[in-house]
Amino acid sequence: METPAVTQPAYPDYRLISLIVGCAIFLEQVDGTVLATALPTMARDFGVTAPAMSIAVTSYLLALAILIPVSGAIADRFGVKRVFNASIGVFILGSILCSLTTSLPMMVASRLLQGIGGAMMTPVGRLVILRTVDRRHLVSSMSWTLMPAILGTMAGPPLGGFIVQYLDWRWIFYINLPIGVLGFWLVKRYIPVVHCVKRPSRFDWLGFTLCSLGLGCALFGLELFGENTNVVNALGLIVLGAAALFGYLVHAGRRLDPVIDLTLMRIDSFRLSVISGSLMRITQGAQPFLLPLLFQIGLGFSAVRSGQLILAISLGALFSRGFTTRLLRWLGFRRAMVYNGVLASLGYAVCAFFRADWPFWLMFMLLVCCGAFMSFQFAAYNTVAYESVPTDRMSAANSFYSTLQQLMLSVGVCCGALILKFTMALAHNAEPSRLNFSVAFLIVTLISLSSTRWHLAFVHDVGHELSGHRHRASDH
Repeated sequence: METPAVTQPAYPDYRLISLIVGCAIFLEQVDGTVLATALPTMARDFGVTAPAMSIAVTSYLLALAILIPVSGAIADRFGVKRVFNASIGVFILGSILCSLTTSLPMMVASRLLQGIGGAMMTPVGRLVILRTVDRRHLVSSMSWTLMPAILGTMAGPPLGGFIVQYLDWRWIFYINLPIGVLGFWLVKRYIPVVHCVKRPSRFDWLGFTLCSLGLGCALFGLELFGENTNVVNALGLIVLGAAALFGYLVHAGRRLDPVIDLTLMRIDSFRLSVISGSLMRITQGAQPFLLPLLFQIGLGFSAVRSGQLILAISLGALFSRGFTTRLLRWLGFRRAMVYNGVLASLGYAVCAFFRADWPFWLMFMLLVCCGAFMSFQFAAYNTVAYESVPTDRMSAANSFYSTLQQLMLSVGVCCGALILKFTMALAHNAEPSRLNFSVAFLIVTLISLSSTRWHLAFVHDVGHELSGHRHRASDH
């Protein structure tokens, strides 16, 4: 007797799902890029130095890094759609509290709450795509998802510059309200109920505690390390964090279903995407922190002019969406990542040589190229990483990958701030100079350039089913 075929549930068109998920990412991107432009003004209001404001960025990213590992487990247990909508609500609440802060510690606490919502929005949204979109549409789906995100990064810098220049910086958080309400309605109306592919396992509380303690202590230790009065405390936190992470490695090796499944690193395409992407994201994480400070403090530009220049990166990222799929089909994932990875790294090295007397159009076009190169690189990483991951491990892989992604962005901010503080101390500067920024950009560029070794380790035909690239002998 013939076995009946198992039919795939009828989901809405993948473009619609991708755009709705992208709406949530749009909310995060607008918030982050607007905040970056306002950092110098907020520093003056809080009575702290500009580099000290890095903790307002890393506190949010820290919450993401700590909670993203459990995003998949929470979505499996309570439902993807329900968790997705709840995360938008928490993010909006955190935004309101951010607008009411009067000191840096209050801002850090409010940003942590925002991070709790953000920790669920992006990874759970990506999980919706991975569970509803056919693999042959993944490249296109990821590109559609990034469109609202790119629009968010485009709108953020000029909007932030306008608000800081002509209004109060607190209004940058209120703009999240209408966007969040729209996203909440779209999810409720159009996102399907995505069922878990297997029964949720017992939650790994010990693993979550060790992982959270390790990541939290390590990142805050890096933050404090640049402050001369807190070197001992910083080293203590870093050591404690390293010990907790080592404890997690031992624990994960003994448990069948750890909160972060390290056995995924045995999958070549996943492991290489994680390692090379992590190195590139250090540079990418430092960029939104360093550039607004360079333009407003190092070069003396207004907040509006700074926002206009940072807009160029988003325009470049938007431009890259038009050729990502075709270029991957032509070159294949491996060659594309090798060549473009070098260009993306060197693009940010150019920022080290910016001068106040450079033509505006020249700096703008260079930043357009930076945005295009980096956007293409991350689109490749975000797709090829899941090429060989089994369907029943997608949730674990998504949590793992998203955690490392946010963690490395946090490390990038910490590195940028640490380099600034160190060079300022050497030069006895109260505020960072243009030379301090130049050193920071060159150092983070070297970090991302080191990813080339890992790009070369990919097999020559990696991702050929996803990109449609035909492997030829000449590719060797």
